[in-house]
Amino acid sequence: MEIKIEHQPSPEILQKLGVFQWGIWQKEVSKFPWTYDTQETCYFLEGDVIVTPHGGQPVQMGKGDLVTFPVGMSCIWEIKSGVKKHYSFN
Repeated sequence: MEIKIEHQPSPEILQKLGVFQWGIWQKEVSKFPWTYDTQETCYFLEGDVIVTPHGGQPVQMGKGDLVTFPVGMSCIWEIKSGVKKHYSFN
């Protein structure tokens, strides 16, 4: 299972996806387990995060990144600086 990241996507891509109409999620510095029951696509407005899939390598992401998490993935989120992101479950 692969986390897909597009760094600094163009405004046209964000508009086409309707990113700015998605909900917003915020979280302070913390570390917690998470499992994706559905695919999530999100766009980071703020923050610095390391997500480590179980059995996989850590992936760093943060402000300006458009990220897709696959359905069924279990991971550990480690939030290094507070996160604010738009998100959509597909």
